[in-house]
Amino acid sequence: MPWTAMIAKKSPNLTDKASMRLTILRHAPCIPDGRMVGRRDVAADCGDFPALERQRGRIGAPSQVIASPALRCRQTAKALGLSPDRFEPLLWEQDFGRWEDLAPDRLPDLGRLTPAQLARHRPEKGESFDDMAARVIPVLRSLDRDSLLIAHAGTVRAALSMVVGPAALSFAVAPLSLTILSRHDDDWAVEAVNIRGDL
Repeated sequence: MPWTAMIAKKSPNLTDKASMRLTILRHAPCIPDGRMVGRRDVAADCGDFPALERQRGRIGAPSQVIASPALRCRQTAKALGLSPDRFEPLLWEQDFGRWEDLAPDRLPDLGRLTPAQLARHRPEKGESFDDMAARVIPVLRSLDRDSLLIAHAGTVRAALSMVVGPAALSFAVAPLSLTILSRHDDDWAVEAVNIRGDL
């Protein structure tokens, strides 16, 4: 089922759930020098202590913490003094296939694509944004209380797509930034996007 259909479909097991807030923290910057990072398990640079402290103050004491099992997410959680309640493999970043580890100037020129076309584009041996959103969104919809996710830019955009569809690909998601959504029953709303730790 396409992720857009999953957004529209009423989920019976969610109709009685109370309102909740979903906070997503993108991991600290990757150490590699600007090359494409999706499924590669690279380390994070967690040395920006003022930014970490700012975000730790904004996060407070979350009801539950769920993290991608990627090394960069685990390191970010540790730098924040947080112990995730669980590591969720479905929150992994998009698999960019043959684009992994490429410098920006070596990425193919796809021409002018609409957000919907870009969301459907699947790199060779990888997955499209639509593919990734189709595995991430059910995890988000299953949450039953206020939650902090420590994950990836793709995870954040998948969450935003529940409200704005493929236009979510247009949002900037900086390392160590916070994005906040709220839900009442099955209705999602965006409270804040890209709250950066260095500001």
